[in-house]
Parts: sequence; C-alpha cells; structure tokens
Amino acid sequence: MTRRLAEVAKQVGVSEATVSRVLNGKPGVSETTRVAVLTALDVLGYERPTQLRGERARLVGLVLPELQNPIFPAFAEVVGGALAQRGFTSVLCTRTVGGFSEADYVDLLLQQQVSGVVFAGGLYAQSDASHAHYERLRERRLPTVLVNAAAGHLGFPQVSCDDGVAAEMAFGHLDSLGHRRLGMVLGPPGHVPSRRKQEVFTAVAGRDGHELLTEHTMFSLEGGHAAAAGLVRAGVTGIVCASDVLALGAIRAVRRAGMTVPGDVSVIGYDDSALMNCTDPPLTTVRQPIDALGRAAVDLLAAQIDKTAVRSGELLFEPELVVRASTGPARGSGR
Repeated sequence: MTRRLAEVAKQVGVSEATVSRVLNGKPGVSETTRVAVLTALDVLGYERPTQLRGERARLVGLVLPELQNPIFPAFAEVVGGALAQRGFTSVLCTRTVGGFSEADYVDLLLQQQVSGVVFAGGLYAQSDASHAHYERLRERRLPTVLVNAAAGHLGFPQVSCDDGVAAEMAFGHLDSLGHRRLGMVLGPPGHVPSRRKQEVFTAVAGRDGHELLTEHTMFSLEGGHAAAAGLVRAGVTGIVCASDVLALGAIRAVRRAGMTVPGDVSVIGYDDSALMNCTDPPLTTVRQPIDALGRAAVDLLAAQIDKTAVRSGELLFEPELVVRASTGPARGSGR
C-alpha cells in the first residue's frame, strides 16, 4: 500500500496523504485532483478500491493493427493529443503476431473500465474475421468509434476516408497521363476498404475502356513487391496501391524487373504517410486527412461518453491527390 501511494502521488504530483484521502473517499480533495489520482491508478495498473470501481476511468483505448506503417503512429498522435485536450489518457494497444489479439485487448480494456475505445485498421474492416469482441462492446454500450470501417452492421459511429473518391482520383490522374493498361495492388480479398476502392476503380476504368488487372496481398512491403511483380510481367503501365507501403513494394518490383518508375511504370500509393516525399522517386499518393479523421473520432467518442445521441452512420472525409515523381506519361502516349 505504501509503495502504491508513493507511485501514484509521484505520478500526479500531490502528497501521499492526498492520494490516501481519494482512495478512502474522504472530503477535502478537488474534483480535478480526484480524477487525476484515479487515472494514475489505472495507468500504473493498480486496481481501484471497491467503492470506486463503478466509475469509469478517464482512459480511452486506442487499438491499432501495427506501428510499422507510419500512418498509424501519425493517427495515434492526433487522437492522443485530442483526447488529452479533453482530459483523457489514451491507452495504445497494438496487435502483434503471436501476441495479444484485438479481442484480448478488448478484454483488458474492459477490465480497466475505460471510458471508450477508438479502433483504426481493425478486424471490422475484414469481412471474414470474427467480430464477436465488437458485439461485446455493443452489448455493454461502451462508447466506441471505428475508423475506416464500412461496418454499419456493428452499429457504431464511423469516420472514414472516402474510398470511392480516392479511386476516382487515382484513375483520373493515370488516365490523364495516357495509361490504358492498369493494375491494382489491394489488401486481402475480405478487406472492405480495398473492395470499395476496387469497385469504383473497376467501374470507371471499364466505362472508359481501360484494361484492369487486380492483385490481393497482405499489407506489407513484401506483399506489395510480390503482387506488383505479377502485374509488371503482365505489362501494366500504371499501378494503384491500397497503401504507401504496398506502393514502395511495387516500386521495388518494377526495378527488380529492370524497369524504371515512372519511365516504364507509374505507381500511386494511398495514405501520404511520413517521408513519402523523400522516397526515390517521391511517391504520388492519395492523402488521407488524418488530422480531421482523428479529431472527428474523438468528438464522436466524447459525445457518447457525455450521453449525447450520436448517429451510427459513417462520416466520409474527402482525400487529396498529391502528385509527385512516381507517376508520368505512359510509354508511347506522346504526352
């Protein structure tokens, strides 16, 4: 007990006597200090006293699939900052191979009595994955927001980048450069955002008589390389990828085939994650409005926590095409 008092007091910047008064429910402590002490208990992994467990912690779970893709640390920074401005502390949960699963993290967050959860890049976006842990959150009515979800059946508020607009932008750019034989490198077949991009891209490409080839793969540099290698062998002159990491793999595949980007094959990414303007060549990509998405997710979560009615539909944010040096005129187009 003495060690716990000391650690919590140090975390909050108050005396051990103040911490003791909070834990024992005694008066004489401001509401701000009381909340700070309870939050420190949660952050340090200590159980709250029995009489205080009915109160939700000022913690919010932020569940991400990985941190290797730079778009996710960028999103975590936006959400973490927006939560802090509202007096919440974010608890970062990242899935790892052979480690904690998304469902495991949901169990942990429920045990910590978090005030809510924000998911980005979660299993809800995979139509063939188990969604049972989301059902648990819905049954408990825990405030929850999904990012880039397209998962209306779960009943949670959602904020997404408009995949259809992103596909139209990528197609329009390649079309304007004279590309007629196009390829797409997308996530796994059950990945809903990839499927939405593919549906729109296929529609506009077919309408204008373009030839389109599609490859599905895991979201990794190696996956992008393997998928794009097949497209390059098939003779595509432009490749659209579902992430910047996949696009970097595609560029590597083009070079391994003895060709150049964009001289022989143009490549477009998706996200505009950190340092994409520093790659060789700098990557043309469709930029997700990460700041707007993150802040909207926190606004929706805070509204639920405050018991404000929130619609369960999907808020769509428009992306932006960022043209750099990885795209150029198609071979023989004369442009």
